[in-house]
Amino acid sequence: MDEQEFLTERFEEQRSRLRAVAYRMLGSVSEADDAVQDAWLRVSRADTSGVENLGGWLTTVVARVCLNMLRARAHRQEEPLGVRVPDLIISPESGADPEREVLLADSVGLALLVVLETLTPAERLAFVLHDMFAVPFEEIAPMIERTPTAARQLASRARRRVRGQAPDPDPDASRRREVVSAFFAAAHDGDFDALVAVLHPDVVLRADGGLTRARHSVVLTGANTVAGQALTFGRLSPFARPALVNGAAGVVVVVQGRPVSVMGFTVTAGKIVAIDVLTDPERLGRLDLSILDG
Repeated sequence: MDEQEFLTERFEEQRSRLRAVAYRMLGSVSEADDAVQDAWLRVSRADTSGVENLGGWLTTVVARVCLNMLRARAHRQEEPLGVRVPDLIISPESGADPEREVLLADSVGLALLVVLETLTPAERLAFVLHDMFAVPFEEIAPMIERTPTAARQLASRARRRVRGQAPDPDPDASRRREVVSAFFAAAHDGDFDALVAVLHPDVVLRADGGLTRARHSVVLTGANTVAGQALTFGRLSPFARPALVNGAAGVVVVVQGRPVSVMGFTVTAGKIVAIDVLTDPERLGRLDLSILDG
């Protein structure tokens, strides 16, 4: 086996892990795949003879690509009204397949991803690489042109925000599904009080309609406000298909074989604390709904 064949084989062995790094960095499955492919083009042309830890080196290459993508994103005015729901990983309720399990390892739920979207590119890189993939700050620092101490401070700042804004979901999956089912039953019946009862007083609803449906992109807070909006979901109840959304209870609304929305729920202490809704036609069109069949 020559050096190029060896490198190709090792890269393929690492691909799932590298996609997981990129997904956490970018919050987008398609962009994560692009980042990994871009990284491979760079790696395939590089001299790796002096690389001792190939897996760690590949991680830093992917992270640098993602950092550039995050910085480019920050300079574009493409996010409608500042609302961006991360790409949602959909699985059947029976559980995720091995590839999705890798993407969702370490409890990468919606609540965490949403908070990651609020970090600066440097904060996100420092937190993701160190806290999720145990990359030393000495290796992180050169990527963001900071000292190891400064990189540590960035990760610490991000960690505080995550702890303060990303609630831990209930560990009982059946209980989470029960709460979400109660939510849709109340919406279907037009029962405002029942809706309020399953919502946390400070619940947040985020809806991302993308560029073509920017007017549908909103952030609503408070049980009464969200319950009022949720009453409009009642007509969608017959089309809601239960699914796991980033490992937690959610639904995919399918009308005439076409997905019109995906809803992910974060349930804590028996109450819905966050609802993330994706209605962006472009991103919905990339979903593979075959995994929900059977």
